[in-house]
Amino acid sequence: MRVLFYVGEKRWSGSARAFLAVARGMGARGHQVTVVCPGGSAAARRAEAFGVETVPADPDATAAGDAWSLRRVLQERFVEVAFVHTDREQLVVSSAMRLAERGAIIRRVPAFLAPALLRSGRFALRIASAGLLFTTEAELAQAQASAEIAVLPVPPAIAPLGVDVANYDSVRPANRGSIGVPAEGLLIICSYEPGARFRLATAMRTLALLLPRHPDVHFAVLGPGSLDDDLRMHAAALGVSTSVSFLGQRPDELSILRAADAGWVVAGGDDGAFAFLDFMAMRIPVLADRQPMPQHYVADGSTGVLLSPGAPSHTAAAVAPFFVHEDWRTAMGNAARTRAQRDFNEVDMIDGFERAAAAAADRTRWAVR
Repeated sequence: MRVLFYVGEKRWSGSARAFLAVARGMGARGHQVTVVCPGGSAAARRAEAFGVETVPADPDATAAGDAWSLRRVLQERFVEVAFVHTDREQLVVSSAMRLAERGAIIRRVPAFLAPALLRSGRFALRIASAGLLFTTEAELAQAQASAEIAVLPVPPAIAPLGVDVANYDSVRPANRGSIGVPAEGLLIICSYEPGARFRLATAMRTLALLLPRHPDVHFAVLGPGSLDDDLRMHAAALGVSTSVSFLGQRPDELSILRAADAGWVVAGGDDGAFAFLDFMAMRIPVLADRQPMPQHYVADGSTGVLLSPGAPSHTAAAVAPFFVHEDWRTAMGNAARTRAQRDFNEVDMIDGFERAAAAAADRTRWAVR
């Protein structure tokens, strides 16, 4: 098959990571794969490192300008199926497909987020044939209750997120001093993204309750948006600013995660899903609120601990033993690695994308030009 992955954002994200991992995997299986992404972006650099063919896109161009430029790529490479994530990406690629007179689109819904088709997304559905791709059966079943989704020409499909745990064996931990955290003590790395502000607030309130009895604990917040001054002010108001570091989004993210004694995932969507998988693959036990996505990845009491959302006092009571018992954390980490290898491997993710692409490549489903 001839497949294109469109990454419109400059910023590195879990969604871009999923596309590039699958692009590399499908290319290795003999498919003709092209990644379109902003030139010089993190996605472009990683695609180059993976040996995946890329075409630069102008992130500041209008949707019409992007579509006109992409039309030639689709025609020259005879692209049959294109993968996108957002309304704008779908509109750009749908318009280009209409101009190129070929192809279908699969819009992937980030993990555990509801499909939200805005005005431009709905308009794009009238331009080119499209279908949706979900991460789990539960998300698919919920979406199929929508009449708008049920009648899409390309059937909805599932591709679970996954990782190759062997790739983590060579990841070395970052030097704690180099990231501004204490060399000794229990280090918790918190995976964050801008939509997780409320969950991070709960985590910091929990930390404030625990620090008097566990002063050796340090909490480091990692991810896009974590350098926001409002977060620092909140930590100061809680009296935990000396025990919390804000690291921002880092290119050496995996090395920083490897330095942790435990992980706390507050991020949502694909950023959060990959944070769970990264911690699990590196044998690091995880803390998270008891919500659908954490429940999907974490076996409570076995690979991590799920906490009562929005209840710092209850959360503190559940977390305290986790801080104290290193042997418990080690056993959870080992179980997490086994679970990641067994239930969330990269091969299954690539298989899911490949099946979805095969269904969309059926020309009888393409819109009449």
